[in-house]
Amino acid sequence: MTSEPIFDAHLHIIAAGFPLVANQGYLPPAFDCAAYRALSEPLGICAGAVVSGSFQAFDQSYLLAALRQLGPSFVGVTQLPATVSDAEILRLDRAGVRGLRFNLKRGGSAGIDELDRLARRVHEIAGWHCELYCASAELAPLFDLLSALPAVSIDHLGLTATGFDVLLRLAERGVRVKATGFGRVDFPLAPALRQLYEANPAALLFGTDLPGTRTPRPFQATDLERIRQTLGPVGARQVLYENARAFYRLDAAAATPAQQPAAP
Repeated sequence: MTSEPIFDAHLHIIAAGFPLVANQGYLPPAFDCAAYRALSEPLGICAGAVVSGSFQAFDQSYLLAALRQLGPSFVGVTQLPATVSDAEILRLDRAGVRGLRFNLKRGGSAGIDELDRLARRVHEIAGWHCELYCASAELAPLFDLLSALPAVSIDHLGLTATGFDVLLRLAERGVRVKATGFGRVDFPLAPALRQLYEANPAALLFGTDLPGTRTPRPFQATDLERIRQTLGPVGARQVLYENARAFYRLDAAAATPAQQPAAP
């Protein structure tokens, strides 16, 4: 294990026995907590965010089980219908959920028409941020809306070179950007990382995107070295740990390299 702690801001758990909904005909293979630990712990990953996929729709049972197994240094990002009650938001918050996902690329979440109202509502009730899976090419019409929301992140470096300038402007205004899904983007990685870091050193949040469903090239351990080589030791520590630890509001006592996850 490396001496530097790492926060994995984007991972999926797909455990047997929990509901799945085929998305565009796709159902993912299993990837449970044990499989995740086997890949992540040797890298120094000691904390993270379990993110609901399109194929998990509004099911919360898998997420709550995963958070119990992974322990208090892991939090959740879920999908909720617009009709969700305040009581349900608070119940999920007590279980460790810290964000609400809008999957504009693949569906399975609340729609874009609910983004402003629902993002503000979960932030007011529980302090949650919202996360968007969408391409930078689609961000221009959303710029004013996203700039005005209390806390937002965008998945996978925005995916596309088209609209990357809009993503940079959003980062300058405080929107976080996940340094995840390196095999999903259509532009050179190193210049994009440097530009986003220069736009806002607090913006970038590293994540493995494990298991990498539907990606042309899943996460590799060398992706960590690419971040370190591109941003240097200070920038890498921010992107690999500090930025996400602050954004996901992880308790100081929970997110330490010595933390042992709960037994399955």
